[in-house]
Amino acid sequence: MTTTKRRAVVMTAAAGAIALGLTACGGGDDGGSGGNGDGGDGGGDSRLAELQESGTIVVGINGEEPYSYLDENGDPAGATIAIHEAVFAEMGIDTIEATEVEWDALIPGLQADRFDAVSAGMSILPERCAEADFGVPEIMYTTGLMVPEGNPNGLATLQDMVDTDLTLAVGSGAIEEGYATDLGIEYETVGTPEDGMELVEAGRVDAYALTGISLRALAERNPDVPVEVTESFVAEVDGVPQVGAGATVFAQGDDEFREAYNEAYQSVIGSAADFEAIVGEFGFTEAEYPTENITTEMLCAGELPEAG
Repeated sequence: MTTTKRRAVVMTAAAGAIALGLTACGGGDDGGSGGNGDGGDGGGDSRLAELQESGTIVVGINGEEPYSYLDENGDPAGATIAIHEAVFAEMGIDTIEATEVEWDALIPGLQADRFDAVSAGMSILPERCAEADFGVPEIMYTTGLMVPEGNPNGLATLQDMVDTDLTLAVGSGAIEEGYATDLGIEYETVGTPEDGMELVEAGRVDAYALTGISLRALAERNPDVPVEVTESFVAEVDGVPQVGAGATVFAQGDDEFREAYNEAYQSVIGSAADFEAIVGEFGFTEAEYPTENITTEMLCAGELPEAG
C-alpha cells in the first residue's frame, strides 16, 4: 500500500505559544483530524475510526533531522515519518500531514488537539508519561556533543563538563536539559538545533548536547561551520547509564488508537532488519533498534535497563 505525503503546515512560535496556552483545555475539537481522543468511549466516533475514514493523519514534528522535518518541498520527511508511513498504511491511513512546532510545544499541541500524534522520536520519560501516552519503543538513543572545531576543551562526555565553568546548550524541554540539570552543568536552552550550533560557533557556549545522530546530520548540512561532533555515548547520571528510547506519542484517552498502532508496528517492524530497511537511508542502523529488555512501562516508571 502506497503512502502519500502532503505539504506540511508550519506552526510558528506564536502559534506554538497559543498551543501552550490551550494545554489546560485537553482535547479540543478545532485541530488535528477532529478526533475526540476518547478511545471510542465518548459517544462519538473514535479518533482511530475517524482517521481511517479520512485516510489522513496530522502529526506534530519539531524539525529535527534526521528524525522528522520538512524537506525542500515542504513535505514531511525523516526516520520517524518513514516509520509512520509504513505503520499508518498498515492501519489504512495513507496520507501524513505535519505541523511543525518547537520541542516544548509538542505535547501541549497534542493535548490541545492541534495534531493526532507526535512524530519526533520523543524520549519516553516519566514526566512526559504523566501528560501523554507513548507507543512501543521505536528508536534507541545515544548522546553527542557539538564542539568548536579542534575540540579545544577535549570533551568526550557530559562528565567532562561537571564541576567546571564550561557551559552547554540544550534543547528546551529535551532530555539533555534533564541531564545537565542533574549533573549541575551550567546550560542555555535553544529552540532549534541550528540555534545550538550557532551558540557553539559564536563561542557563547562550549558545547551543544543532542542525540549523536542528529548532531552528525546537522554538521553534514553545514560543512562550512567550524564545529565538530564527538563520538556518541550513553549519558550517565550518578553512575547510572541513561539508557532510553523514543516513541510515537498519543493523547491520553486514545487507547484504541495507540493499541492499534502498537499492533501494526509489530507487524511491520518485527525485527532489527525491518527497522534498518525502513530508516537506514536516514543514517540509522540496527544499533538504534530497541532491545527486548526495554519497555514503555519500564521507561515511564523511570526504571532503566542495563546499558549494552
